[in-house]
Amino acid sequence: MKLLKVIALSLSFLCASVNAQNISIATGGTGGVYYPMGGGLASVLSSKVPGMSATAEVTGGSVDNLKLIGTGKPYVGFSMADAAKDATSGVDKFKDKPIEVRTLLILYPNLMHVATVESTGIKTMADLKGKRVSTGSPGSATEVMAFRLLEAAGIDPTKDIKRERLSVAESVNAVKDRKIDAFFWVGGLPTAAVTDLANSPGMKIVMVDTSAEVPAMNKKYGNLYFPSLITKQTYSGMAKDNNVAAVANLLVVNASMSDDEAYKIVKAVFDNQLELVRSHAEYRNVKLDAQKANATPVPYHPGALKYFKEKGVKVN
Repeated sequence: MKLLKVIALSLSFLCASVNAQNISIATGGTGGVYYPMGGGLASVLSSKVPGMSATAEVTGGSVDNLKLIGTGKPYVGFSMADAAKDATSGVDKFKDKPIEVRTLLILYPNLMHVATVESTGIKTMADLKGKRVSTGSPGSATEVMAFRLLEAAGIDPTKDIKRERLSVAESVNAVKDRKIDAFFWVGGLPTAAVTDLANSPGMKIVMVDTSAEVPAMNKKYGNLYFPSLITKQTYSGMAKDNNVAAVANLLVVNASMSDDEAYKIVKAVFDNQLELVRSHAEYRNVKLDAQKANATPVPYHPGALKYFKEKGVKVN
């Protein structure tokens, strides 16, 4: 009888293992904001959702994340709204294969950093001409938005600048080593790598304003961008508030994800928001009342809508 009980218990553990929901969280580079947020989400899903096991992965950013979601494997990804729209529409970097993406959550605004140091003499977008500039790593939505911003400012990214394709952490190191003059980075506040640059001895950080380019970007690409502010208290040494172009961040999945899984992920975020804030402060800006259909270019997943309905949130 004891042997039968041991066998039955072993079988129950085996079944639980087979039925476990193993999920990968596609994040971004280690110097950005997606990475710590993804690590926090993976920890919450693994510890708070019965039967769910999640692991955070380092990636190039939004474009890479969306392509991983397009494989149909169980991925949850962080993405900027503009890249997600391109993926569902099958344009630009997704012209070979549109992806059935669905929104779980509108997260927080991503703010465009065009960062340099005082010694370069760069103060405006026009000053970037002829300079060595990183437009973001391949596979990132930073690169997508940087190209659109440069275009709106009348700068050809292939001819008017000496372009590098570096992650935010690589960009900061390249500025310190004087290998580049400036870099684009679109992310949450504060971004660890930018903080590192601002705190570097002998380096006075300069943040270039980009909000004036928003109308031209929206005219061509749709109503995706909006003006925002990086206050001078955000990074040490900033001389003034920085008026910037911004775009929404989304948590997205493949349309094939089950309603039950999508529901559990959204519920876990709001049930454990205080714990998630410990991984990064931007989790404070994830709000139920911000979940609106007109605020994301990608339809909501039915599982997410089920949770919002339970909470009395009118998405439409």
